[in-house]
Amino acid sequence: MSEKGNLRERIAEELPEVSQIKDEVLRRQVIDAWELALQRSSFSSIREIQPAGNPNSMVLTRGDQTDHIRGVTRLATVMADEIIASNPDIKVRRDIVVAGGLCHDIGKAWEFDPVNQKRWRDTPRATGMPSLRHSVYGAHICLTAGLPEEVAHIAAAHSGEGELLVRSLENTIVHFADIGYWSIMLAGGVIDPATIAGKYKRPISL
Repeated sequence: MSEKGNLRERIAEELPEVSQIKDEVLRRQVIDAWELALQRSSFSSIREIQPAGNPNSMVLTRGDQTDHIRGVTRLATVMADEIIASNPDIKVRRDIVVAGGLCHDIGKAWEFDPVNQKRWRDTPRATGMPSLRHSVYGAHICLTAGLPEEVAHIAAAHSGEGELLVRSLENTIVHFADIGYWSIMLAGGVIDPATIAGKYKRPISL
């Protein structure tokens, strides 16, 4: 089998929730997008990406980036299914939730790339540090790979950048699944204490 075929198989194996996407074209586009993201990085696998929210911040004490991506996707689909079951008047596009969950951090292949990290540290005033956060680069990858605007929107605005615009319904679900994931991992004691981000730090009692 070709190297390209091997990579696509590896992505599907690392992100098995992709099989939940009913739309065959959308399912293929999610694989296309991750293939493109990895090909444009020094990573050959999603599992090689640091299991963190941002580089060296909110780092899991075990596992890899697929644990986060899959965890957020599963949390988001559970929320979506509950909304669909209990509020039939709210039209949740489940395929978009699954695709958005799987692609929300696709830009980490760029932001976490050790090659990029080194050059940004060496000359931070040249292109910035980072030049693009994973949310912005993720939207670029999604659109380049042909994913619909709705999925690119989730990649772009699941994080802090989303505070500057109106999030879609599906993005809102993924956003809260993402926040919930890190909050639960912190409460569960599986975040390296030295890497806990400021907004998650416990306030000091006076």
